[in-house]
Amino acid sequence: MRILLGVSGGIAAYKTAELVRLFRQHGDEVQVVLTRAGARFVTPSTLAALSGRPVLSSLFARAAAIEHIEVAQAADVVVVAPATAHTLARMAHGLADDYLTTLLLATPAPVIVAPAMNVQMWRHAATQANVETLRGRGVVMVPPEAGELACGMVGEGRMAAPADIAAAAYTAAAQEGDFAGEMVLITAGPTREALDPVRYLSNRSSGRMGYALAAAATRRRARVRLISGPTALAAPAGVERIEVTTAEEMAEAALAGFPACTVAICAAAVADYRPATAQAQKIKKSAERVQLELVRNPDILAELGRRKTGQRLIGFAAETDAARARELARGKLKDKNADLMVLNDVLQPGIGFEAADNAVTLITAEEERELPRASKAAIAEAILDAVLSLPRHAHTHA
Repeated sequence: MRILLGVSGGIAAYKTAELVRLFRQHGDEVQVVLTRAGARFVTPSTLAALSGRPVLSSLFARAAAIEHIEVAQAADVVVVAPATAHTLARMAHGLADDYLTTLLLATPAPVIVAPAMNVQMWRHAATQANVETLRGRGVVMVPPEAGELACGMVGEGRMAAPADIAAAAYTAAAQEGDFAGEMVLITAGPTREALDPVRYLSNRSSGRMGYALAAAATRRRARVRLISGPTALAAPAGVERIEVTTAEEMAEAALAGFPACTVAICAAAVADYRPATAQAQKIKKSAERVQLELVRNPDILAELGRRKTGQRLIGFAAETDAARARELARGKLKDKNADLMVLNDVLQPGIGFEAADNAVTLITAEEERELPRASKAAIAEAILDAVLSLPRHAHTHA
């Protein structure tokens, strides 16, 4: 395997020597890219001796002006370790001001990132926002460990062990391409049902779970059509996004795209009801009480289940009754002719709606499997693994 290892400027850079050694022992080719700050912590000659290749650092050091593009395209996996707060910020914002950040924009390979920094820098809202942005694009994070840091503070910030980083790289490489040939349709985010020109009925869905699934499926070489309700998220690179607002619009787009797909994942939080009539003018504050008449919206998952011609159909069940959650999810699995139901208790703090993490139970006709709390990017990968294990049926285009 051809591994591209980016080393940025932090004290943890000394650990990359061990990481290179592990990759080489595994028989991999390792090309190191060292930032100018990284070279202050580990020398190019050390990494060159361990990798058996000259270390790359400057965009303009060689005659070939597009060398960084060739290097980026040739890699099977890219690892950035350590990734400083500054490096994460540059990656999240798409900057390309040195060899490492330029090739990160040019590579189609999976990207593994091992952050390392001071605990307060790691916990800062800006860093966490950048991490979440990168996860949403399919970047695999190997979280920092807690312990005593070089600055003397104690907390999260130590770069993960080289063996754990290597394991993440091999997992990502093994997954690479396992959805090739699949056409995946994903619904994501909330819907909005207008009450009047300024008000609407909706829910707390951020769309992160659906977008994480889209990013993961694209990285694994699927063609992805993402039907998205209103969110603040950017579409993952390579994804076809169809923007909708209402449940009826989402149903129309999903039904239109369903015949061509091989996998459909209904991760959106679709409003079950809509106002019978949307007022043409803003509803004024007058009476003490206002009564709303609501009518049923289309049940997108159930309608897709009725139209299945061989597609693998995955639904989400967001439940609040913990005692009956599995029973309710299993009932939906059967009633809606789905192949897999993803159950999550949305009342648990820190997971589900408006959260970066999730914890779900995967339910099929044969088994149930709990996925403990993890990032939505990690949960997305596990869901796709489960999709691959579902029985395949002959697909007939309608």
